[in-house]
Amino acid sequence: MEKVFDVIILGGGPAGYTAALYTARAGLETLVIEKISAGGQMTLTGDIDNYPGFPQGVDGFTLGMQMQQGAERFGAKTEYNEILEVELEGKIKKITTFGGDFYAKTVIIATGANPRELGLRGETELVGQGVHYCAHCDGRFYKDKTVAVVGGGNSAAADALYLSRLCKKVYLIHRRDTLRATKIYHEPLMKAENIEFLWDSSVREFISDGSFKGVKISNIKSGEEKEILCDGVFISIGRRPATEFLKDISLDDSGYIIADETTKTNIEGVFAAGDVRTKTLRQVITAAADGAVAADKAEEYLQK
Repeated sequence: MEKVFDVIILGGGPAGYTAALYTARAGLETLVIEKISAGGQMTLTGDIDNYPGFPQGVDGFTLGMQMQQGAERFGAKTEYNEILEVELEGKIKKITTFGGDFYAKTVIIATGANPRELGLRGETELVGQGVHYCAHCDGRFYKDKTVAVVGGGNSAAADALYLSRLCKKVYLIHRRDTLRATKIYHEPLMKAENIEFLWDSSVREFISDGSFKGVKISNIKSGEEKEILCDGVFISIGRRPATEFLKDISLDDSGYIIADETTKTNIEGVFAAGDVRTKTLRQVITAAADGAVAADKAEEYLQK
């Protein structure tokens, strides 16, 4: 008979390891399945200054490792593997990975959401070295400097406004001639004296000589190209939730798991925590909070 865990947690980010801490501490046999390393998207971030308890800040990799150690202190186990498919209906859930099958009575999905990339040459190498995907995480590194924001939706608008309060100059680069962001953003953006709009423009390449120097943009209508010299660029073209392997779970139009503040999904015994679920704010602390709630609800489910 295959071993059946009380809880399997998919994803080892702040939501996943907070959930693991709570379930393991409650005496539940807990397995975390993580593809790469503890911390999830946090490992791509420099110093995290907005997580309580670290007055000097903490880098994402270190915080991820500490979260893992905290959960494993109470007996949680980690399996480094890639999830291929899941069978979540029924009392016993099955998780299939490259390394084999795992079974559990409850599952907490905490696979997160990955920022959409521009897909340009050198982008991966410049992440954290001039190319960023989270203004609230990394904006402070550019205080009194010049930055660019790419995108035209709500996240790009919010990022540009946030950065305008920190930076000397903010370029907002958008493919269209008007923003897709809701109207509430329009007036404050237009009033910000240090925000310059570059309409009908797309980023063609990053300017780099080993270190980031700026971006080359092209006007979609005229074909005119020009270089925008800046200290950093923030890509704000949306996120892609890691839900492609799921079936039977209700998702919204953007692919996020539909789950409210209870973290319960449409399937009994299956919960969604962190950036992977529908929510208004995606930050380390809100992911961790979700993990605690999901763990509590999983324990409650097991006690039925």
